[in-house]
Amino acid sequence: MSLFDWFANRQKSEPVTQKRQEREIADGLWSKCEACGVLAYTKDLQANQMVCSECNHHLRVDSDERIRQLIDAKTWKPLNEEISPIDPLSFKDRKAYKDRLSDYQQKTGLTDAVQTGTGLLDGLPVALGVMDFRFMGGSMGSVVGEKLCRLIEYGTQEGLPVVIICASGGARMQEGMLSLMQMAKISGALEHHRREKLLYIPVLTHPTTGGVTASFAMLGDFILAEPKATIGFAGRRVIEQTLREKLPDDFQSAEYLLKYGFVDAIVPRTQLKATLAQLISLHQLSPIAPGHHHNGDRVHYQHHNEPKKIHRDAMQVLEETD
Repeated sequence: MSLFDWFANRQKSEPVTQKRQEREIADGLWSKCEACGVLAYTKDLQANQMVCSECNHHLRVDSDERIRQLIDAKTWKPLNEEISPIDPLSFKDRKAYKDRLSDYQQKTGLTDAVQTGTGLLDGLPVALGVMDFRFMGGSMGSVVGEKLCRLIEYGTQEGLPVVIICASGGARMQEGMLSLMQMAKISGALEHHRREKLLYIPVLTHPTTGGVTASFAMLGDFILAEPKATIGFAGRRVIEQTLREKLPDDFQSAEYLLKYGFVDAIVPRTQLKATLAQLISLHQLSPIAPGHHHNGDRVHYQHHNEPKKIHRDAMQVLEETD
């Protein structure tokens, strides 16, 4: 009898209750890498921030996990949680939009495809927005646009750097023009943030596409990306049919965009928090002295009078990380 037959016979002879108990124990203990197929102990994978130790593949993570990875424990303060989506166009495809929203809210526990708030990142105050691909592909509707816009405005008001973790299929078709308007609204808020000489860093994760790429994902002072993330506007087929030429296989990868200057650095997830902390530290130097003052919890920082030097220092940090 072969070893395979022996295991098959043993499985048949086991009571059903015992089989069910073993399956319940095994569920969630192991995770399979979608790139190399290696099985990893889930706790070890989480400890490595959901990055495969064998092939370095970055598994997709939800917004709650992103916040845990970046924000110091017990310092996260959500903003604008009460904002909920509506169905302004009474849109219906295979399912009514309002029913689709309700389904995703139940599945994810989120009101929409982004979480925003403030917290400490390695002890540094930051305004953070995290898009969640689980909610309708991270698509940008009115709520996503409004929450990000309010986050940026709050960051401008309080003198905070803004970091947005991008993960999106683009604008939400169920809201039509109202969704497209969010591109201009968020971009306008970022322009006010820039005029106050405050820092904005988008982090492009897999995937970052459509109207998100065409707006706030590409407006950062430093644009970071995760390894092998898909980043682009339109799909390959649309572009090839428009240009009538064959495109490189990797033309929408983070590595391709880095080569041609569309992103500043590719940062592995395990190094992202430290890299963001270094960039923020370079931008926010010592408080004004003498006579620096506090407005509530806000400290007014003196911006360096040599912006080119700050950019050189920051780029050196990114090169060392890479």
